[in-house]
Amino acid sequence: MTTTDYGHDLLFGTFVTPVSHPVHQAVEQAIVAERAGLDLVTFQDHPYVAKFHDTSTLMAYAAARTERIRLAANVTNLPLRPPAVLARSIATLDQLSGGRIELGLGAGAFWDGVAAMGGPRRTPGESIEALEEAIAIIRGIWDTSDRSVLSVEGKHYDVHGAKRGPAPAHDVGIWVGAYKPRILRMTGRVADGWIPSLSYLEEGPSELGAMNRRIDEAALKAGRRPTDIRRFLNISGRFAAQGSGLLQGPPTQWAEELAEIALTHGTSGFIVSSDDTVVTQTFAAEVAPAVRELVTQERGTQHG
Repeated sequence: MTTTDYGHDLLFGTFVTPVSHPVHQAVEQAIVAERAGLDLVTFQDHPYVAKFHDTSTLMAYAAARTERIRLAANVTNLPLRPPAVLARSIATLDQLSGGRIELGLGAGAFWDGVAAMGGPRRTPGESIEALEEAIAIIRGIWDTSDRSVLSVEGKHYDVHGAKRGPAPAHDVGIWVGAYKPRILRMTGRVADGWIPSLSYLEEGPSELGAMNRRIDEAALKAGRRPTDIRRFLNISGRFAAQGSGLLQGPPTQWAEELAEIALTHGTSGFIVSSDDTVVTQTFAAEVAPAVRELVTQERGTQHG
């Protein structure tokens, strides 16, 4: 078996829908994930959906209701969140939560909804340009070691003389949602993580190999290492007594399939779509430890 293992420790989390009714449901699911022992809870960010909570506010409330678990948007809707302000928001929440916030970031989608909320309507190319400019601004705001003011002149964002700070409490990861070649190359150049969704891959996990190669080639060209970019995967499935397809079966089947993805494609973060307490608890108690064991065993065999 041809493998691409970037050697990262494994992380497991949930992908929660930020529904506003019942009003505390999304927060309660974050608490469930923490109590179950998961590493991460993430929330969709669609500010144009009226039945959803505002994700940035939801994350702040969920951070206050939890103690250990890390939190992130999956992924932040950049066109409706100005990057300099977003940088301060994330840094503030990271400080207040004791270093538990990460930044999932997307170029934007659902442009009718974005435009309806007063945001820009961008072409795919423009959205990727804007995302790369935004990442430079966000990192610049966080860089308090530089005593100068921040100026970034771009096609989509123009920051002149912004004061830097606050710095986050820890080195916040910028994880980009990406599928197409151009944004994958951008991910390799400037991002800390890649966070696609399995449901968007028409041919399943086998597509990850070619996508990883685009990231790796761009990283090397930019003077970085492929291991500088952590690989995540949003997943969904169903627990059942009998197997009937990928992630459709018992927890042991899930564990074997996720371990194979981890070892073959270097995925080290698995985030299950779950608004259901039993699914979250089963994933944490029966799937995550088994995947860790299988991956540890295989890594030991390869390096033994």
